[in-house]
Amino acid sequence: MASGESIIAKAREALDLQTYRDQNWTGSFSEYLELVKRNPMTTRSAFERIYDMILAAGTREYVDNKKKIIHYNFFDDPERDGADAIYGLDIPMMRLLNIFKSAAQRYGTERRVILLHGPVGSSKSTIARLLKQGLESYSRKQEGALFTFGWIRDLDNPDEITPCPMHEEPLHLVQSTLRPLMVEQLNDDRPEDGYHVRIEGELCPFCRQEFRELSERYGGDWAQVVRHIQVRRLLLSAQDRVGIGTFQPKDEKNQDSTELTGDINYRKIAEYGSDSDPRAFNFDGEFNIANRGMIEFIEVLKLDVAFLYELLGASQEHQIKPKKFPQTFIDEVIVGHTNEPEYRRLQNNEYMEALRDRTVKVDVPYITKLDEEIKIYQKDYNQGKIRGTHIAPHSISMAAMWAVLTRLEEPKKHNLTLMQKLKLYNGKSLPGFTEENVKELRKETVREGMDGISPRYVQDKISNALVSDLNERCVNPFMIINELESGLKHHSLITSEETRQRYRELLDEVRREYEDVVKNEVQRAIAADEAAISRLCSNYVDNVKAYTQKERVRNVYTGQDEEPDERLMRSIEEKIDIPEARKDDFRREIMNYIGALALEGKKFDYRTNERLHKALELKLFEDQKDSIKLTSLVSSVMDKDTQEKIDIVKGRLVRDYNYCDSCASDVLHFVASIFARGDVKER
Repeated sequence: MASGESIIAKAREALDLQTYRDQNWTGSFSEYLELVKRNPMTTRSAFERIYDMILAAGTREYVDNKKKIIHYNFFDDPERDGADAIYGLDIPMMRLLNIFKSAAQRYGTERRVILLHGPVGSSKSTIARLLKQGLESYSRKQEGALFTFGWIRDLDNPDEITPCPMHEEPLHLVQSTLRPLMVEQLNDDRPEDGYHVRIEGELCPFCRQEFRELSERYGGDWAQVVRHIQVRRLLLSAQDRVGIGTFQPKDEKNQDSTELTGDINYRKIAEYGSDSDPRAFNFDGEFNIANRGMIEFIEVLKLDVAFLYELLGASQEHQIKPKKFPQTFIDEVIVGHTNEPEYRRLQNNEYMEALRDRTVKVDVPYITKLDEEIKIYQKDYNQGKIRGTHIAPHSISMAAMWAVLTRLEEPKKHNLTLMQKLKLYNGKSLPGFTEENVKELRKETVREGMDGISPRYVQDKISNALVSDLNERCVNPFMIINELESGLKHHSLITSEETRQRYRELLDEVRREYEDVVKNEVQRAIAADEAAISRLCSNYVDNVKAYTQKERVRNVYTGQDEEPDERLMRSIEEKIDIPEARKDDFRREIMNYIGALALEGKKFDYRTNERLHKALELKLFEDQKDSIKLTSLVSSVMDKDTQEKIDIVKGRLVRDYNYCDSCASDVLHFVASIFARGDVKER
């Protein structure tokens, strides 16, 4: 058994002390200038740093309906195994990155408030959280290093250091008259397309006071003043309130703008004699502490008007106005998020025109692609996290399907259903529709993705189904669908009975889709006898060959030559909707395919031809379903032979489709009840 000392010793071995030393580097101002000369990227602005941070995680490109999309890996949250991953929002994230890129290149958007706008539960706060967490992590890496400084008031006592309260860029210490010379020296020999150092901004009031006093002591000798500077590595941290700020509105009576820009320290007024002495002021407002990084405004448009005025200068001029002090420079990314009602209020408020003019809006809609919506729920509801309860196949996907359907606008084309539109958006091919048609479908929408059901509602109902008393063995799609439907009565965000009724009708659509899916799975499980399919295929090919070559077929039982079995061939071809008029074309296509394989020395395998494979499976199912007597499941009478055949089908559902014993039985009973009603839809 390990002792406490041995556990500590093991932990000590795992420590990376070199990284700790790198992250806690300190040096003189001259050493910092040498560091900047080697790596000017340390002096990047907040927008440059956040843009480079996102690109550093990598990108991948793909084409969706003839449109090139860039996926930014940063939003997969790879450093935390996808805990806050963003799904299905690549296009909004591209718009956000364009804003960051423009701001990094100082094209104007660095002087704007970035407003994430969308319905509740559309990942706005998650995006802001990812950016804050990313900045923390990036500042700890070598490529994301940034620095600040502190004051050594007494050179004989260099361990007593007073840090800059706003953790500024050390180059702010360079006087305006010296900046052109300093910039020229730092950028000397730097390639034209490389990063060039800029010195932007001025010292905060506290550091100006320190600088002024030391300048008076040394008769204006700047070189002597900077001997009192210790530069140190800056690690951004939301918990320590360094470089990462968050502001959340409170009720109007308790709002105070000093929470943003700092307040007087009344205890120190007696020591320094004036409330306008910067040493008697706490520069700890959210704008102050977020300097060099990012500030997030939660529900920004719920702020009191006085707060919103602070945003105007902070965004446009990169300056804030602490009480009794001059305008103070800040370098930070300002991100706010809000929902639809609050944004409409901003649009209708003529007094807020100045704020609207300083805002760049990024719409963050709900997901409209089924596969991406499914990923949200699979992250939380999977067999790795849910112990002791099995989630039946399609349970999550049917809930996701309903959520996406509620967000889609009815297609204007009369020959397209909402379910078909969902499938087209999800990348499925439908006869008569091209990628160009899908682009048109998206363009004709007005507010698609901005209304509908939130993922949070679906997550709540899946959770209810998992803990329900009805859940004895496993959770199936009907349990979740019933939870989704029952919750609509009390859904606080549904404001009209018409909307509530529409959502119920969409649930009926999902039920019908689920019936089709499970019937198809049971059909495939019944027809999964490879040997039987192979025999059927061989028989079909022999007849097609004879038909196309105008030959007769030898009957293996009678030994007689007979005409090709037209009834057999048509019974297979009709399963995949080959019309009578096109049967000759299809048969020649099959024979040409077999002939081409033969020329290459390859043997024909029906599994390589998707259409033929499907037709053979459906034909075999039709032939076998009566012998299996699936409908006997809904009665109390079942012979031993039928039971064995049903057990084989159940085993295939478990093995090939991820059912458990319990939900495989449930699905077979459900499909059997459909067959018993004579409600069989050929697919």
